[in-house]
Amino acid sequence: MLALVSRHAGPLAGDPQVPGDKSISHRALMLGAVTVGGVSISGLLEGEDVLATAAAMRALGASVERHGDGRWQVFGRGIGGLVAPPSVLDMGNSGTGARLLLGLLATHPLTATMSGDKSLSERPMERVMAPLREMGARFVGADDGRLPVTVTGAVDPLPIEYELPVASAQVKSAVLLAGLNAPGRTSVIEPEPTRDHTERMLRHLGADIEVTDEGGRRRIVLAGQLEMSGGDIIVPGDISSAAFPLVAAVVTPGSRLALRGVGFNPLRVGVIETLNEMGAAIEVTGRHDEGGELVADLEISASALRSIEVAAERTQSMIDEYPILAVAAAFAEGTSRFHGLGELRVKESDRLAAMAKGLAAAGVGVKESGDSLIVHGCGGLVPGGTDIAVELDHRIAMAFLVLGLAAEAPVVIDDASAIDSSFPGFVALMNGLGAAIEKA
Repeated sequence: MLALVSRHAGPLAGDPQVPGDKSISHRALMLGAVTVGGVSISGLLEGEDVLATAAAMRALGASVERHGDGRWQVFGRGIGGLVAPPSVLDMGNSGTGARLLLGLLATHPLTATMSGDKSLSERPMERVMAPLREMGARFVGADDGRLPVTVTGAVDPLPIEYELPVASAQVKSAVLLAGLNAPGRTSVIEPEPTRDHTERMLRHLGADIEVTDEGGRRRIVLAGQLEMSGGDIIVPGDISSAAFPLVAAVVTPGSRLALRGVGFNPLRVGVIETLNEMGAAIEVTGRHDEGGELVADLEISASALRSIEVAAERTQSMIDEYPILAVAAAFAEGTSRFHGLGELRVKESDRLAAMAKGLAAAGVGVKESGDSLIVHGCGGLVPGGTDIAVELDHRIAMAFLVLGLAAEAPVVIDDASAIDSSFPGFVALMNGLGAAIEKA
Protein backbone atom coordinates (compact mmCIF):
# COMPACT_ATOMS: atom_id res chain seq x y z
CA MET A 1 0.00 0.00 0.00
CA LEU A 2 1.17 3.51 -0.85
CA ALA A 3 -0.41 6.23 1.28
CA LEU A 4 -0.25 9.75 -0.13
CA VAL A 5 -1.04 13.16 1.32
CA SER A 6 -2.32 16.07 -0.78
CA ARG A 7 -1.90 19.61 0.57
CA HIS A 8 -3.18 23.03 -0.37
CA ALA A 9 -1.10 24.25 -3.28
CA GLY A 10 -0.55 27.46 -5.19
CA PRO A 11 -1.81 28.00 -8.73
CA LEU A 12 -1.44 25.14 -11.20
CA ALA A 13 0.05 25.94 -14.58
CA GLY A 14 1.35 24.03 -17.57
CA ASP A 15 0.65 22.12 -20.75
CA PRO A 16 0.55 18.46 -19.63
CA GLN A 17 -0.01 15.42 -21.85
CA VAL A 18 -2.69 13.18 -20.37
CA PRO A 19 -2.49 9.41 -20.98
CA GLY A 20 -4.17 7.74 -23.93
CA ASP A 21 -7.85 6.85 -23.74
CA LYS A 22 -8.31 3.60 -21.84
CA SER A 23 -11.52 2.54 -23.61
CA ILE A 24 -9.97 3.07 -27.05
CA SER A 25 -6.71 1.36 -26.04
CA HIS A 26 -8.49 -1.86 -25.02
CA ARG A 27 -10.41 -1.91 -28.28
CA ALA A 28 -7.34 -1.21 -30.41
CA LEU A 29 -5.53 -4.24 -28.99
CA MET A 30 -8.51 -6.59 -29.28
CA LEU A 31 -9.52 -5.56 -32.78
CA GLY A 32 -5.89 -5.56 -33.88
CA ALA A 33 -5.68 -9.19 -32.74
CA VAL A 34 -8.35 -10.24 -35.26
CA THR A 35 -7.17 -8.24 -38.27
CA VAL A 36 -5.09 -9.73 -41.08
CA GLY A 37 -2.98 -6.73 -42.03
CA GLY A 38 -1.62 -5.62 -38.69
CA VAL A 39 -2.41 -2.53 -36.64
CA SER A 40 0.04 0.21 -35.62
CA ILE A 41 -1.10 2.01 -32.45
CA SER A 42 0.21 5.40 -31.32
CA GLY A 43 -0.64 6.87 -27.93
CA LEU A 44 -1.70 3.58 -26.32
CA LEU A 45 -2.35 3.89 -22.60
CA GLU A 46 0.41 1.92 -20.88
CA GLY A 47 -1.48 1.48 -17.63
CA GLU A 48 -1.91 -1.82 -15.83
CA ASP A 49 -5.43 -2.44 -17.17
CA VAL A 50 -4.40 -2.08 -20.81
CA LEU A 51 -1.17 -4.04 -20.34
CA ALA A 52 -3.30 -6.92 -19.01
CA THR A 53 -5.28 -6.84 -22.26
CA ALA A 54 -2.05 -6.80 -24.28
CA ALA A 55 -0.83 -9.88 -22.39
CA ALA A 56 -4.15 -11.63 -23.02
CA MET A 57 -3.92 -10.97 -26.76
CA ARG A 58 -0.43 -12.50 -26.84
CA ALA A 59 -1.69 -15.54 -24.97
CA LEU A 60 -4.46 -15.91 -27.57
CA GLY A 61 -1.95 -16.06 -30.42
CA ALA A 62 -1.58 -12.47 -31.63
CA SER A 63 1.80 -10.78 -31.94
CA VAL A 64 1.84 -7.65 -29.76
CA GLU A 65 5.06 -5.62 -29.65
CA ARG A 66 6.07 -2.24 -28.28
CA HIS A 67 8.62 -0.29 -30.29
CA GLY A 68 11.19 2.10 -28.85
CA ASP A 69 9.34 5.15 -30.14
CA GLY A 70 6.26 4.23 -28.10
CA ARG A 71 4.28 2.74 -30.98
CA TRP A 72 2.64 -0.64 -30.53
CA GLN A 73 2.33 -3.13 -33.39
CA VAL A 74 -0.31 -5.86 -33.38
CA PHE A 75 -0.22 -8.61 -35.99
CA GLY A 76 -3.55 -10.38 -35.76
CA ARG A 77 -4.80 -13.82 -36.71
CA GLY A 78 -7.89 -12.75 -38.64
CA ILE A 79 -11.55 -13.13 -37.77
CA GLY A 80 -12.06 -16.34 -35.80
CA GLY A 81 -8.34 -17.07 -35.69
CA LEU A 82 -7.53 -16.76 -31.98
CA VAL A 83 -6.22 -19.91 -30.24
CA ALA A 84 -6.72 -21.37 -26.76
CA PRO A 85 -4.37 -19.72 -24.24
CA PRO A 86 -1.81 -21.87 -22.38
CA SER A 87 -2.86 -20.51 -18.97
CA VAL A 88 -5.45 -18.39 -17.19
CA LEU A 89 -6.01 -14.91 -18.64
CA ASP A 90 -5.46 -12.47 -15.76
CA MET A 91 -7.35 -9.25 -16.49
CA GLY A 92 -6.17 -7.51 -13.32
CA ASN A 93 -8.56 -4.71 -12.37
CA SER A 94 -10.08 -4.11 -15.79
CA GLY A 95 -13.84 -4.48 -16.08
CA THR A 96 -13.77 -3.13 -19.64
CA GLY A 97 -11.04 -5.56 -20.68
CA ALA A 98 -12.81 -8.54 -19.10
CA ARG A 99 -16.28 -7.83 -20.48
CA LEU A 100 -15.10 -7.05 -24.00
CA LEU A 101 -12.85 -10.10 -24.07
CA LEU A 102 -15.77 -12.33 -23.09
CA GLY A 103 -17.47 -11.09 -26.25
CA LEU A 104 -14.44 -11.64 -28.46
CA LEU A 105 -13.96 -15.21 -27.17
CA ALA A 106 -17.65 -16.13 -27.28
CA THR A 107 -17.59 -17.01 -31.00
CA HIS A 108 -14.14 -18.63 -31.14
CA PRO A 109 -14.09 -22.46 -30.91
CA LEU A 110 -11.81 -22.53 -27.87
CA THR A 111 -11.91 -22.73 -24.10
CA ALA A 112 -10.28 -20.11 -21.88
CA THR A 113 -10.41 -19.19 -18.21
CA MET A 114 -10.40 -15.55 -17.15
CA SER A 115 -9.56 -14.19 -13.71
CA GLY A 116 -9.01 -10.81 -12.07
CA ASP A 117 -7.96 -9.15 -8.84
CA LYS A 118 -10.17 -8.92 -5.77
CA SER A 119 -11.98 -5.83 -7.01
CA LEU A 120 -12.68 -7.20 -10.49
CA SER A 121 -13.80 -10.55 -9.07
CA GLU A 122 -16.59 -8.75 -7.23
CA ARG A 123 -17.98 -7.04 -10.35
CA PRO A 124 -20.98 -8.50 -12.24
CA MET A 125 -20.48 -10.18 -15.61
CA GLU A 126 -23.87 -11.83 -16.11
CA ARG A 127 -25.36 -8.98 -18.13
CA VAL A 128 -22.62 -9.59 -20.74
CA MET A 129 -22.90 -13.37 -20.62
CA ALA A 130 -26.67 -13.40 -21.20
CA PRO A 131 -26.65 -12.29 -24.87
CA LEU A 132 -23.44 -14.26 -25.56
CA ARG A 133 -25.20 -17.48 -24.52
CA GLU A 134 -27.78 -16.73 -27.22
CA MET A 135 -24.87 -16.76 -29.71
CA GLY A 136 -23.79 -20.23 -28.54
CA ALA A 137 -21.15 -19.51 -25.89
CA ARG A 138 -21.03 -21.41 -22.59
CA PHE A 139 -19.77 -20.09 -19.26
CA VAL A 140 -18.78 -21.94 -16.10
CA GLY A 141 -18.06 -20.01 -12.93
CA ALA A 142 -19.72 -18.53 -9.89
CA ASP A 143 -23.51 -18.61 -9.81
CA ASP A 144 -23.65 -14.81 -9.92
CA GLY A 145 -21.47 -14.59 -13.03
CA ARG A 146 -18.43 -13.16 -11.31
CA LEU A 147 -14.83 -14.06 -12.12
CA PRO A 148 -13.07 -16.41 -12.37
CA VAL A 149 -15.05 -17.84 -15.27
CA THR A 150 -14.33 -20.34 -18.01
CA VAL A 151 -15.72 -19.53 -21.45
CA THR A 152 -16.19 -22.10 -24.18
CA GLY A 153 -16.81 -20.34 -27.46
CA ALA A 154 -19.41 -21.45 -29.97
CA VAL A 155 -18.31 -23.88 -32.69
CA ASP A 156 -21.24 -22.76 -34.85
CA PRO A 157 -21.96 -19.21 -33.62
CA LEU A 158 -25.33 -17.59 -34.22
CA PRO A 159 -25.98 -13.96 -35.15
CA ILE A 160 -28.56 -12.31 -32.91
CA GLU A 161 -30.64 -9.18 -32.64
CA TYR A 162 -30.24 -7.98 -29.07
CA GLU A 163 -32.07 -5.12 -27.44
CA LEU A 164 -30.16 -3.86 -24.42
CA PRO A 165 -32.40 -3.84 -21.33
CA VAL A 166 -30.19 -1.06 -19.89
CA ALA A 167 -27.87 1.23 -21.84
CA SER A 168 -24.33 -0.19 -21.60
CA ALA A 169 -21.41 0.42 -23.95
CA GLN A 170 -19.63 -2.64 -22.59
CA VAL A 171 -22.50 -5.04 -23.25
CA LYS A 172 -23.08 -3.51 -26.69
CA SER A 173 -19.40 -3.85 -27.53
CA ALA A 174 -19.18 -7.43 -26.29
CA VAL A 175 -22.04 -8.45 -28.58
CA LEU A 176 -20.48 -6.65 -31.55
CA LEU A 177 -17.09 -8.28 -30.94
CA ALA A 178 -18.81 -11.66 -30.80
CA GLY A 179 -20.66 -10.78 -34.01
CA LEU A 180 -17.38 -10.44 -35.90
CA ASN A 181 -17.16 -14.24 -36.17
CA ALA A 182 -20.88 -15.01 -36.48
CA PRO A 183 -22.42 -15.54 -39.94
CA GLY A 184 -24.92 -13.04 -41.26
CA ARG A 185 -25.69 -9.83 -39.42
CA THR A 186 -25.63 -9.22 -35.68
CA SER A 187 -27.74 -6.31 -34.43
CA VAL A 188 -27.72 -4.38 -31.17
CA ILE A 189 -30.45 -1.93 -30.24
CA GLU A 190 -29.68 0.47 -27.41
CA PRO A 191 -32.38 2.50 -25.61
CA GLU A 192 -30.14 5.58 -25.55
CA PRO A 193 -26.77 6.33 -27.12
CA THR A 194 -23.68 5.11 -25.26
CA ARG A 195 -20.02 5.70 -26.06
CA ASP A 196 -19.44 4.45 -29.59
CA HIS A 197 -15.69 3.78 -29.72
CA THR A 198 -16.27 0.20 -30.88
CA GLU A 199 -18.42 1.22 -33.82
CA ARG A 200 -16.01 3.95 -34.87
CA MET A 201 -12.96 1.68 -34.72
CA LEU A 202 -14.69 -1.17 -36.55
CA ARG A 203 -15.57 1.22 -39.35
CA HIS A 204 -12.03 2.63 -39.37
CA LEU A 205 -10.56 -0.88 -39.77
CA GLY A 206 -12.86 -1.77 -42.66
CA ALA A 207 -15.73 -3.65 -41.02
CA ASP A 208 -19.21 -3.59 -42.59
CA ILE A 209 -21.19 -1.74 -39.89
CA GLU A 210 -24.26 0.46 -40.04
CA VAL A 211 -25.67 2.73 -37.34
CA THR A 212 -29.18 4.17 -37.61
CA ASP A 213 -31.37 6.25 -35.33
CA GLU A 214 -34.84 4.91 -34.57
CA GLY A 215 -36.70 7.60 -32.69
CA GLY A 216 -34.10 8.06 -29.97
CA ARG A 217 -32.94 4.44 -30.01
CA ARG A 218 -29.85 3.38 -31.95
CA ARG A 219 -29.59 0.23 -34.05
CA ILE A 220 -26.09 -1.04 -34.82
CA VAL A 221 -25.82 -3.78 -37.45
CA LEU A 222 -22.54 -5.63 -38.10
CA ALA A 223 -21.86 -8.08 -40.92
CA GLY A 224 -19.91 -11.04 -39.57
CA GLN A 225 -17.08 -13.22 -40.90
CA LEU A 226 -15.62 -10.49 -43.10
CA GLU A 227 -11.90 -9.88 -42.69
CA MET A 228 -10.57 -6.51 -41.50
CA SER A 229 -7.37 -5.30 -43.12
CA GLY A 230 -5.91 -3.27 -40.25
CA GLY A 231 -4.28 0.15 -40.38
CA ASP A 232 -3.06 2.93 -38.10
CA ILE A 233 -4.81 3.88 -34.87
CA ILE A 234 -4.02 7.09 -32.99
CA VAL A 235 -5.31 6.94 -29.41
CA PRO A 236 -6.31 10.42 -28.18
CA GLY A 237 -5.83 11.65 -24.63
CA ASP A 238 -8.40 10.20 -22.23
CA ILE A 239 -11.06 12.75 -21.33
CA SER A 240 -11.80 10.76 -18.15
CA SER A 241 -8.17 11.19 -17.07
CA ALA A 242 -8.05 14.80 -18.25
CA ALA A 243 -10.96 15.57 -15.93
CA PHE A 244 -8.71 15.33 -12.85
CA PRO A 245 -6.13 18.03 -13.69
CA LEU A 246 -8.95 19.99 -15.34
CA VAL A 247 -11.06 20.17 -12.16
CA ALA A 248 -7.92 20.74 -10.07
CA ALA A 249 -7.23 23.86 -12.15
CA VAL A 250 -10.82 25.05 -11.94
CA VAL A 251 -10.96 24.88 -8.11
CA THR A 252 -7.40 26.12 -7.38
CA PRO A 253 -7.30 29.96 -7.51
CA GLY A 254 -5.03 31.49 -10.12
CA SER A 255 -4.59 28.28 -12.13
CA ARG A 256 -4.43 27.98 -15.90
CA LEU A 257 -3.82 24.77 -17.90
CA ALA A 258 -3.79 23.70 -21.53
CA LEU A 259 -4.63 20.08 -22.38
CA ARG A 260 -3.80 19.12 -25.96
CA GLY A 261 -5.11 16.27 -28.11
CA VAL A 262 -7.89 15.13 -25.77
CA GLY A 263 -10.57 12.79 -27.07
CA PHE A 264 -13.76 14.77 -27.64
CA ASN A 265 -16.16 12.03 -28.68
CA PRO A 266 -19.68 13.58 -28.65
CA LEU A 267 -20.88 10.75 -26.39
CA ARG A 268 -18.12 11.36 -23.83
CA VAL A 269 -18.21 15.15 -23.29
CA GLY A 270 -20.87 15.35 -20.59
CA VAL A 271 -18.21 16.38 -18.06
CA ILE A 272 -17.26 19.43 -20.14
CA GLU A 273 -20.91 20.43 -20.66
CA THR A 274 -21.63 20.04 -16.95
CA LEU A 275 -18.60 22.02 -15.78
CA ASN A 276 -19.38 24.79 -18.26
CA GLU A 277 -22.92 24.98 -16.86
CA MET A 278 -21.38 25.27 -13.37
CA GLY A 279 -19.40 28.31 -14.53
CA ALA A 280 -16.04 26.71 -15.31
CA ALA A 281 -13.91 28.62 -17.83
CA ILE A 282 -13.11 25.90 -20.36
CA GLU A 283 -12.37 26.85 -23.96
CA VAL A 284 -12.46 24.10 -26.61
CA THR A 285 -10.34 24.68 -29.72
CA GLY A 286 -8.69 22.75 -32.54
CA ARG A 287 -11.40 20.17 -33.09
CA HIS A 288 -10.34 17.59 -35.69
CA ASP A 289 -10.81 13.95 -36.64
CA GLU A 290 -8.16 11.30 -36.01
CA GLY A 291 -8.98 7.78 -37.18
CA GLY A 292 -12.71 8.23 -36.70
CA GLU A 293 -12.48 9.91 -33.28
CA LEU A 294 -12.99 13.63 -32.62
CA VAL A 295 -10.04 15.25 -30.82
CA ALA A 296 -9.73 18.77 -29.35
CA ASP A 297 -7.57 21.06 -27.21
CA LEU A 298 -8.80 22.45 -23.88
CA GLU A 299 -7.83 25.72 -22.17
CA ILE A 300 -8.85 25.84 -18.48
CA SER A 301 -8.78 28.70 -15.97
CA ALA A 302 -9.69 28.81 -12.28
CA SER A 303 -13.35 29.70 -11.84
CA ALA A 304 -16.00 30.30 -9.19
CA LEU A 305 -18.47 27.43 -9.52
CA ARG A 306 -22.20 27.39 -8.94
CA SER A 307 -24.40 24.41 -8.12
CA ILE A 308 -26.16 22.30 -10.74
CA GLU A 309 -28.82 19.63 -11.09
CA VAL A 310 -27.92 16.91 -13.59
CA ALA A 311 -30.61 14.58 -14.95
CA ALA A 312 -30.08 10.85 -15.33
CA GLU A 313 -30.11 11.22 -19.12
CA ARG A 314 -26.58 12.65 -19.05
CA THR A 315 -25.11 9.78 -17.05
CA GLN A 316 -23.89 7.70 -19.99
CA SER A 317 -21.81 10.59 -21.33
CA MET A 318 -19.78 10.97 -18.12
CA ILE A 319 -20.29 7.92 -15.90
CA ASP A 320 -16.57 7.71 -15.04
CA GLU A 321 -16.33 11.42 -14.24
CA TYR A 322 -18.84 11.59 -11.39
CA PRO A 323 -16.22 11.18 -8.63
CA ILE A 324 -14.32 14.25 -9.78
CA LEU A 325 -17.56 16.13 -10.57
CA ALA A 326 -18.62 15.55 -6.96
CA VAL A 327 -15.36 17.21 -5.89
CA ALA A 328 -16.13 20.18 -8.14
CA ALA A 329 -19.60 20.38 -6.57
CA ALA A 330 -17.99 20.47 -3.09
CA PHE A 331 -16.27 23.76 -4.02
CA ALA A 332 -19.36 25.24 -5.70
CA GLU A 333 -21.85 27.70 -4.26
CA GLY A 334 -25.18 26.02 -3.48
CA THR A 335 -26.54 22.48 -3.57
CA SER A 336 -25.82 20.19 -6.53
CA ARG A 337 -27.88 17.12 -7.36
CA PHE A 338 -26.69 14.29 -9.60
CA HIS A 339 -29.29 11.68 -10.61
CA GLY A 340 -29.23 8.21 -12.20
CA LEU A 341 -25.98 7.02 -10.63
CA GLY A 342 -26.91 3.39 -9.95
CA GLU A 343 -24.13 2.18 -12.26
CA LEU A 344 -21.57 3.71 -9.89
CA ARG A 345 -22.39 1.06 -7.31
CA VAL A 346 -20.86 -1.72 -9.47
CA LYS A 347 -17.62 -0.05 -10.52
CA GLU A 348 -14.21 -0.80 -8.96
CA SER A 349 -15.94 0.14 -5.71
CA ASP A 350 -19.38 1.42 -4.78
CA ARG A 351 -18.37 4.86 -6.00
CA LEU A 352 -21.61 6.51 -4.97
CA ALA A 353 -21.16 5.43 -1.35
CA ALA A 354 -17.41 6.09 -1.43
CA MET A 355 -17.83 9.68 -2.60
CA ALA A 356 -20.58 10.38 -0.07
CA LYS A 357 -18.52 8.96 2.79
CA GLY A 358 -15.31 10.72 1.75
CA LEU A 359 -16.91 14.12 1.17
CA ALA A 360 -18.65 13.96 4.53
CA ALA A 361 -15.33 13.15 6.21
CA ALA A 362 -13.82 16.20 4.47
CA GLY A 363 -16.46 18.48 5.97
CA VAL A 364 -18.84 18.67 3.01
CA GLY A 365 -22.58 18.31 3.44
CA VAL A 366 -23.60 15.33 1.34
CA LYS A 367 -26.43 12.80 1.06
CA GLU A 368 -27.15 9.63 -0.89
CA SER A 369 -30.78 9.41 -1.95
CA GLY A 370 -31.48 6.23 -3.91
CA ASP A 371 -29.36 6.54 -7.03
CA SER A 372 -28.79 10.28 -6.54
CA LEU A 373 -25.98 12.20 -4.87
CA ILE A 374 -26.70 15.55 -3.24
CA VAL A 375 -23.71 17.78 -2.48
CA HIS A 376 -24.01 20.97 -0.42
CA GLY A 377 -21.14 23.04 -1.78
CA CYS A 378 -18.85 25.04 0.48
CA GLY A 379 -18.76 28.03 -1.86
CA GLY A 380 -14.99 28.10 -1.92
CA LEU A 381 -12.63 26.45 0.54
CA VAL A 382 -13.46 22.86 1.57
CA PRO A 383 -12.32 21.94 5.13
CA GLY A 384 -10.48 18.70 4.24
CA GLY A 385 -8.30 17.28 7.02
CA THR A 386 -9.26 13.62 6.69
CA ASP A 387 -8.03 10.16 5.75
CA ILE A 388 -9.77 8.39 2.86
CA ALA A 389 -9.97 4.62 2.25
CA VAL A 390 -10.07 4.37 -1.55
CA GLU A 391 -10.98 0.64 -1.77
CA LEU A 392 -8.60 -0.08 -4.67
CA ASP A 393 -10.48 2.44 -6.82
CA HIS A 394 -8.24 4.63 -8.98
CA ARG A 395 -10.85 7.31 -9.60
CA ILE A 396 -11.74 7.66 -5.91
CA ALA A 397 -8.02 7.98 -5.13
CA MET A 398 -7.41 10.70 -7.72
CA ALA A 399 -10.60 12.58 -6.86
CA PHE A 400 -9.62 13.01 -3.21
CA LEU A 401 -6.04 13.91 -4.06
CA VAL A 402 -7.48 16.73 -6.19
CA LEU A 403 -9.75 17.79 -3.32
CA GLY A 404 -6.72 18.04 -1.02
CA LEU A 405 -4.95 20.45 -3.37
CA ALA A 406 -7.55 23.15 -2.78
CA ALA A 407 -8.80 22.17 0.71
CA GLU A 408 -8.03 24.04 3.91
CA ALA A 409 -6.32 21.02 5.54
CA PRO A 410 -4.46 18.07 3.96
CA VAL A 411 -6.21 14.96 2.67
CA VAL A 412 -4.59 11.52 2.98
CA ILE A 413 -5.51 8.51 0.83
CA ASP A 414 -4.62 5.08 2.18
CA ASP A 415 -3.46 3.46 -1.07
CA ALA A 416 -2.49 5.01 -4.40
CA SER A 417 -1.43 1.77 -6.07
CA ALA A 418 -4.59 1.47 -8.19
CA ILE A 419 -3.95 4.81 -9.92
CA ASP A 420 -1.49 3.21 -12.33
CA SER A 421 -4.31 1.12 -13.81
CA SER A 422 -5.56 4.18 -15.71
CA PHE A 423 -3.24 7.15 -15.13
CA PRO A 424 0.40 6.10 -14.78
CA GLY A 425 2.51 9.04 -13.65
CA PHE A 426 -0.47 10.95 -12.21
CA VAL A 427 1.35 12.21 -9.11
CA ALA A 428 4.43 13.30 -11.05
CA LEU A 429 2.28 15.08 -13.64
CA MET A 430 0.28 16.93 -10.99
CA ASN A 431 3.36 17.91 -8.99
CA GLY A 432 4.94 19.17 -12.21
CA LEU A 433 2.01 21.57 -12.54
CA GLY A 434 2.51 22.90 -9.01
CA ALA A 435 0.57 20.42 -6.87
CA ALA A 436 1.81 19.23 -3.47
CA ILE A 437 1.32 15.45 -3.32
CA GLU A 438 3.80 13.27 -1.44
CA LYS A 439 4.12 10.08 0.58
CA ALA A 440 2.17 10.25 3.81
